[in-house]
Amino acid sequence: MRVFVTGASGWIGSAVVDELLAHGHDVLGLVRSDAAAQSLVAKGAQVHRGDLDDPRSLAAGAEAADAVIHLANKHDFDDPATSNRAERGAVEVLGDALVGTDRPLFVASGAAGLATGRPGEETDPSPAVGADSPRGGSENLALSYADRGVRPVAVRFAPTVHGTGDHGFVAALVRAARERGVAGYVGDGSHRWSAVHRTDAARLVRLALEQPGAGVVAHAVAEEGVTTREIAELIGAGLGLPVEAVDPDRAVEHFGWIGRFFALDMSARSNLTSERYGWTPTGPTLADDLRSGGYTG
Repeated sequence: MRVFVTGASGWIGSAVVDELLAHGHDVLGLVRSDAAAQSLVAKGAQVHRGDLDDPRSLAAGAEAADAVIHLANKHDFDDPATSNRAERGAVEVLGDALVGTDRPLFVASGAAGLATGRPGEETDPSPAVGADSPRGGSENLALSYADRGVRPVAVRFAPTVHGTGDHGFVAALVRAARERGVAGYVGDGSHRWSAVHRTDAARLVRLALEQPGAGVVAHAVAEEGVTTREIAELIGAGLGLPVEAVDPDRAVEHFGWIGRFFALDMSARSNLTSERYGWTPTGPTLADDLRSGGYTG
């Protein structure tokens, strides 16, 4: 299968590209830089130049492939409105390009905010609706294309897709600990984050691609929930720093932008996903990666 992958040189995207190539698929990767292009070519993938602000390049990539896996995102936490608009615009362009083709359109979504007082499940609808919502409401937008001859699949990734080299949420917490001289957690530290290793997430995407449905939601979640206090204790142990509680009102002041997320309960489970795709995570846990020095070494 020829697969158009946006974000092909990113943290999750590069792992997905490796997984697809290893299982005989052809990859057409969207890239912006020469360095990213060279990396893809070295792997054996094809290069498609463009970005999220170039609708013609997005549409051309989608039209040239048997399936689309959309993983690119601006991730501008200082200007989320711009990121949200770009994400919604990209999904709309990709979806329109695939109308009537019966081809799969995978979109990256999040497993946070799905439920209160319990882990989120695949059957929980995304609360992000409309252009001004997180990610521009792209999950619900993508799923609406199921009635237009497209096979959309929303992959909800755990808040931490971890592994050596990660520069996401956990890496931001480590930076904050180094800067503050203390590994903090918010409130009583009972909030929980679901987690998945990068290689397990990539394998799930590939399995779902090979068994596509229409209007499907999959959870890339290996661990239902690791408490934020445990995360802080592991960071503190790795850096040799004390561990302290941070008042919720000071979370953003203490941690920076990541404080908005570290104060949230973002647990989820993936029972239906595992059953549907025969997916059993085998990679290291978040604690394993933190203890190994992958973040703090």
